[in-house]
Formats: sequence, C-alpha cells, structure tokens
Amino acid sequence: MKMAYTDNTNEAVELLKELIATPSVSRDEAKAADLVERYMTSKGLTVNRHGNNVWAISRHFAQSKPTILINAHIDTVKPVAGWVRDPFTPTLEGETLYGLGSNDCGGGLMALLQVFILLHDKDNAFNLVYLASCEEEVSGKNGIESVLPLLPAIDFAIVGEPTGMQPAIAEKGLMVIDAVAHGKAGHAARNEGDNAIYHAIADIKWLSEWQFPKQTDLLGPVKNTVTIVNAGTQHNVIPDQCTFTIDVRSNECYSNEEIFEFFQQHLSSELKARSFRLSSSRIDESHPFVQACIREGLTPFGSPTLSDQALMRFPSLKLGPGNSSRSHTADEYIKISEIADAISLYIKLLQQM
Repeated sequence: MKMAYTDNTNEAVELLKELIATPSVSRDEAKAADLVERYMTSKGLTVNRHGNNVWAISRHFAQSKPTILINAHIDTVKPVAGWVRDPFTPTLEGETLYGLGSNDCGGGLMALLQVFILLHDKDNAFNLVYLASCEEEVSGKNGIESVLPLLPAIDFAIVGEPTGMQPAIAEKGLMVIDAVAHGKAGHAARNEGDNAIYHAIADIKWLSEWQFPKQTDLLGPVKNTVTIVNAGTQHNVIPDQCTFTIDVRSNECYSNEEIFEFFQQHLSSELKARSFRLSSSRIDESHPFVQACIREGLTPFGSPTLSDQALMRFPSLKLGPGNSSRSHTADEYIKISEIADAISLYIKLLQQM
C-alpha cells in the first residue's frame, strides 16, 4: 500500500516543510492559509476561504449521499523554551522531520489533504469535504466554529490530530473558570482584616478532594485542577482579594453548565466561566467508521486532550499520524513513515464506508 502513495507522501512532506517555515501561531495564520490555498488551487481544486480557514468539496457532491468532513488545523502554539533546532526551519534527519507544528498537526493536515486529492474526483458513496482550519490551539471563534455554518450538512468527521493512527472515539471537554475569593484588607501586624487567601485555600482544598461520582470507561472522571493563583500587594497588607483559575476537563456524563452550577453551590468564591461551549464528545462504537477501524486492528480509546472536535455537533473522532506526547514540546517532530502510513490507512478505511 505504501508504494502506491509514494508521490503523495513526497508532496505531503514538501508542503509540510513549507508550512513549518511559515510561522502560523494562532490568530496569525494568514500566510499559512495562503500557502495551503495556493497548493490546493494548483491541484485543480475549487477552493473556498473564510478568514484563514480553507476548504474544498468533492466534485461529485450529491445531497442524497452522506457527507464526511476531514479536518486538521494550520495554527501552532508559540515555540516553548528548550528548542535545540530552529522551530521554523524544517530539519529532516533520516526519516524524522523536525519543526514547530510538524506533529500537531501538520502531519495529519497534509496526509488528509493528499487523501482528498486522491478521492475528490471519484464518484464515492459519500461526499468529502476537506477543511484546513485556524485558531484551533486557542479555540478561537474565527476558526472552525465560524466555518461550519458555511459547509454542507456534515454526517461524520475525522479530525487529524496526532493519535498514533488509533481512533480516539471520546474526548474530554474543557471549561476554564476564573474564581475570586473576597476578604477585607488590614495591617498584617494587627489582628484585623479578613485574609482572602485563606478563603481561596479552603475552596482550592475542596476542589482538590472532590470527585464527581459518574465516570466512564473511556474518559474516566471529571478532572479539576487549579493552575493559577494570585493575591497580595505587599508583605504587610492583608489581601482583600485572591484570584485563581480552575481548569476543568469534563467527561460525557456532565455538561459544563452542570459542573459550573455545582461548583457555585459548594465554593464561597465568586466564579465566572470563560465559556461553556467546549463540550465532551463521544461516538458510538457501532458507527461504521469505528467498526472499520476495529476490523483493521485499531484500538478505540478516550483522549484527555481537547480539539476542534468539541465544537462539532455531529459524530466525529480523532485519528491522525504522530503522537500527542510530542505536541507543544521542544524539537517537535513527525516521521515520514507515519505520514505515508496515514495516507494509506485513511484511504483503506474510507473505502469501507
């Protein structure tokens, strides 16, 4: 199978090198979108664009057929400290390609694009939509959320995040809560004031010990983590305010709204959720694409990390080359064989639909 797609693999790798060399940190992806758009146009595709989101629809589109979305993102996080290589210089060492965004998720982005090129002109049993979206790393409103209303109705989606080409059929949601514990200022030398830090400590202790009772086989329990704490102005002033941030990773048993309301009932701090929109998701194991994965010897699993899948209100799963543990790390990389294998496996799975 690999040999049949050698040219496609080579093209995917060359375009990925160009993408790495084109900085595309979230909300600054215009040049990367230009690059993808030019390449797709050069392949004779009818390209659509909204902001920095670029997509195309298979030639034999018919309302009577189900529509499959294949999607990955063009944006990256900012490079972390510790890079030995230049994050914006694609470096090929043997079959390993280093560069920012190579794994998350340039490999999936380019493999899916080659899959679309191979299938878009065939009269398949399904319609195919390829979407290279932006602002995924920040869950931005100008990303996939702004494009979905412009696409045909989607019946199923493959998100090309790095999963080792194993199907992530469930994904935890995300809710970020900003909390403020209130007290009263006073002089630290006297027995006066009401220390807001102590109120925050009580709430943080409760959060560290509380566990929602409902768990699932794939996603486990809801996870609550306090990640940022700030208080005080100087050493001799009792702080009248302490702020802290709660990172909540929800499973499919609870909505973000339910979790937030429960916290409001049990915490003394003032709470404000930044958003409720990033929900947990799960696709049934009986879905034909999941069954095709199982027939190919793949193992469904639950993913703790968030993706644009959280904004999809239709069945979807994550399946892509690379490994999530390489994402957002120094000297991020993808292997050429992973891209080649992904192209072959995507085609094989889609042909079973």
